[in-house]
Amino acid sequence: MRANALKDWWRDLGGDAIVSQPLETTSNLYKFGSNFYNLIQRFYPALHFFYFHFLEIACIHRNKRTIIGTNSWVREIKEFNPRLVVSVHAHLNHGYLDLLRGELPNLFNFAIYCGELADGRGFSRHWVNPNADRFYGPFDETCNAAKIRNMPSDKTLTVGPLLRKAFYQKSCESFKSKIFLKYGISHDIPIFLLGTGANGVNRHTDVLHSLKKHTGEFQVIALCGRNLKTFLQIQELKKNLKFNVIPLQTVGDEEMALFLREAKFLFARPGAGTTTEAIMCGTPMIFDVSRGVMPQEVNNLNFWHLHAPTVLTLNEPKSISKLLSNPIPNIKIESSRSPKALLEDLELLCSNS
Repeated sequence: MRANALKDWWRDLGGDAIVSQPLETTSNLYKFGSNFYNLIQRFYPALHFFYFHFLEIACIHRNKRTIIGTNSWVREIKEFNPRLVVSVHAHLNHGYLDLLRGELPNLFNFAIYCGELADGRGFSRHWVNPNADRFYGPFDETCNAAKIRNMPSDKTLTVGPLLRKAFYQKSCESFKSKIFLKYGISHDIPIFLLGTGANGVNRHTDVLHSLKKHTGEFQVIALCGRNLKTFLQIQELKKNLKFNVIPLQTVGDEEMALFLREAKFLFARPGAGTTTEAIMCGTPMIFDVSRGVMPQEVNNLNFWHLHAPTVLTLNEPKSISKLLSNPIPNIKIESSRSPKALLEDLELLCSNS
C-alpha cells in the first residue's frame, strides 16, 4: 500500500519508479512465510506473537550471503538502475541493502519508510539500520522508537502518513451523490462501516447479528476485500435484516476515503494501514481484537492510547451493540495533509546522489 502510494506521488513529480516485492517473488520459502503470516492473521492473530519473535531472532534477511533466490530480482533492479531505493518493509533494510550496494553500477541512496505508528512489542528491530541514508516515520512516536534502537537523529525525519491522494482531500458533493446512488446508500441515515484489510480479515456476520439489537436508524457498509465467502454470506444474511447492509468487495481509494469520512465509526482490526487511513479521515474506531492481537497491532493501539481520550476494543464482535449507546471516542492529532516533507527530502537525496 505504502509502496504504491509513494510510486504515484513520485511519478506526479515527473520521476520514474517501480515497486518490487522480493519477499513474495524471489523464493518459494519466503513466499510460504508471507502466506503463513496471512494465514495466522486471518484465523488466529495471537499466534503471530511466536512467529514475530522467531523472525526477530532468526534474522533470515540480515546477511546478504544467506538470502536466497535473488538473481532475477537483482537483474530487474540493475536494469532500472535507480538513484534512490526506498524500503517499506522491516526485513528489507539490511541484507537486501548490502546486496544492492554490491551489485548496482551507480551509487544510490537508501531510505527506510516505516509505517508503524508508535513503539511497542511489535516494533521490529529490523526496521533500523544506521547505514541507511534516511529513516522516515509518519509520526514522532515512530521516529523516537527508531532512535531508541540506535538510528542516528540526523538521519531520522518525521514526514507524516504515506497514503494515496484520496485520503488527503475531501470528496466533492457530486462524487458523494454518485457513489451513494451507485450502492444504494442513504444520505440521511447514519453509516456504520465494517472494515477489512487486504486479506479479508473480518467478523462481519457476528457484528450484523449483534446489530439486530441496536435501536434507531442506521445502515451498514461491510467491506469484504478479497473474502468472497463473507461477501456471499452477507448477501444472503441481509435478506433477513431490518436495516440496510451494503456488502462490497474491493473499492477504489476515493470511495474508501468517502466511506471513512461519512461513517459514524469504523470497526476493524488495528492494522497500520487501516488505522492510518482512519486517522487521516477523522474516523472514530472500534478495534476488533478477537482471537488475539498481533504484535504489530499493539504498536497502533499504543498510538491510539496516546492521542485518544479512550480506546474501544472488542474481544467478542457479537456484543458490539452494547458499545453504541455512547459516543465513539476519536483520536486528536495534528498531521501532515500530504507527504510533502517526504517528497522534498527524497528529491534532495536524489540530487545529492
